[in-house]
Amino acid sequence: MSFTSKNPDFRETVLQKMEVNHFMHHVGFKVLTIEPGFIEGELIIEHQHQQQFGFVHGGVTSTLSDLVMGFAAYTLVPKGEGTVTSDLHVSYLRPGKGVKVIARGRVIKPGNLLYYCEADIISVDDNGSETLMARATSTMCAVKHK
Repeated sequence: MSFTSKNPDFRETVLQKMEVNHFMHHVGFKVLTIEPGFIEGELIIEHQHQQQFGFVHGGVTSTLSDLVMGFAAYTLVPKGEGTVTSDLHVSYLRPGKGVKVIARGRVIKPGNLLYYCEADIISVDDNGSETLMARATSTMCAVKHK
């Protein structure tokens, strides 16, 4: 799908918002691609990202899903607006294991107030093989901010 942003400076706006997203930095998530309606990034798996069996913790998976879908919607809103999560659903398909996680978020249907989004969370092993570990959906709500 191809979308046009309502903000001609959407990349700079999104990068500025990411700069002050403290939790994103705390987790260690790095954004690689910013396009209208699409965000992709990665997380290098470290000990603190794992649960008791050595898999990526479900909370990390849902956080990455929320980040990429929220920022994907944020690329489309006008200047002076942002997005917040109004609904989030994560389907955990396989254990997350490997050396890194790739998160891809995209807008499925934009609106004036609500943006319907989807994310794929993919684990990558030492050999570069990718495994779909989770798929998420969300509804993002546009909000005005200062």
